[in-house]
Amino acid sequence: MPYNAATTYAKLVKAYPFIKIAGTRTGAETITISGIGYARPGQHLLQLDLHLPGQATRNQGPLAAVVLVHGGGWRSGERSNMAPLAARLASRGIAAAVIDYRLADEARYPAAIHDVKAALRWLRANSAAHGIDPQRIAVAGGSAGGQIASLAGVTNGTPKFDPDGEGSPVSSAAQAVINIDGLSDFTSPAARANEDDPKKKPSAAGFWFGGSYAETAGLWREASPTFYVNRHTPPMLFIGSAQPRFAVGRDEMIEKMSAAGVATQVVMLPDSPHSFWLFEPWIDPTADAIAAFLHTHIPTTTRQAP
Repeated sequence: MPYNAATTYAKLVKAYPFIKIAGTRTGAETITISGIGYARPGQHLLQLDLHLPGQATRNQGPLAAVVLVHGGGWRSGERSNMAPLAARLASRGIAAAVIDYRLADEARYPAAIHDVKAALRWLRANSAAHGIDPQRIAVAGGSAGGQIASLAGVTNGTPKFDPDGEGSPVSSAAQAVINIDGLSDFTSPAARANEDDPKKKPSAAGFWFGGSYAETAGLWREASPTFYVNRHTPPMLFIGSAQPRFAVGRDEMIEKMSAAGVATQVVMLPDSPHSFWLFEPWIDPTADAIAAFLHTHIPTTTRQAP
């Protein structure tokens, strides 16, 4: 079954009868440029849709930007899942790119990380054309996309995760990371209870890694963002649902970041399901939290336009 707002709504509406699928109309003047090819691994043209604030906002100076990574258990999902959040960020003065990446059926870990890095590089390389500040580009994602975004963001400058970056003058670094209900530690017993369930042959994570924890423990550790924290780690915002299984590793990662002097914040949305960012009433608080975090932690660095 595909992972999108409609299929998720059908699962959630009994428990949350007040929810509405979020649309992309915000009432603000925004611009969307759809179907931009940003990388071509093999025969697959990966595309992104760029949501930009209106011209009046862009005239005020270069924009902060964010690459948005959809969820779906590393194996499903579609970039359009993140369009309603991107539209709301654009209405709050932030450029947002929703991206394709190679899913596990096509390419196993770490291909998705390579793709996100390629999208960050594309956004930076094309920043001038779209009024984006190349020094203020963040990465964000929900669920599996939150884990992917976190790993991409905490491995700035690590060649293993960015083979396409070798020889490129354009950096794929992210200046901030937003993890929306994504795992931070695959190796913990709490994560493995779900992600390494022997009844699932294989589990979602096991399929992505090409083996269970017992078979490919090194990859499970390597893909866990918590093990990369150091004083150069970008500021990180965690936005969490009321479902604790998706917060595994978060508190330990925050402790490491605090010890390293890295700015971090947690915003919890009470009584919320996983995938809350696809629905009203939670999508606007999610966009508010992201916008506030980015405006605080990656403030304008480039000279304002006259």
